[in-house]
Amino acid sequence: MSKKILISSISSDSHTWNLVYMQLLIEELGHKAINIGNCITIDYLVKQAHYHRPDILVISTVNGHGHIEGVEIMNELKKHDVLRNLKTVIGGKLGTLGNNNESYVQKLLDVGFQRVFFGDKSVDDFISYVNEVKEQ
Repeated sequence: MSKKILISSISSDSHTWNLVYMQLLIEELGHKAINIGNCITIDYLVKQAHYHRPDILVISTVNGHGHIEGVEIMNELKKHDVLRNLKTVIGGKLGTLGNNNESYVQKLLDVGFQRVFFGDKSVDDFISYVNEVKEQ
């Protein structure tokens, strides 16, 4: 079955190519991708999640601030009953530590992200995750 997947980035990330890539990948997998863009506020992200009620929320980041703003996103999502259990994942360049960005993974999992994707296998791992998730 087709899943509805909401795609965005963090508020400080102006990159768009990663969001377009994710949208095309998700559509190629046969799912509905809703790309709400880059540099959006957390408030706007929450409103869009309320409106679309996605099966998965994907946060894709390139600027290296994902480990900071990802925590802020999850903390806000938890304040909303209907979004508290939303399957939310994050991936891309999580920090600016080069090869040591793995140190951010547990921090992001601890705040509530179901999965954290980075590195050479991130696309394959993301595809596997999407295939595992059941529609709401």
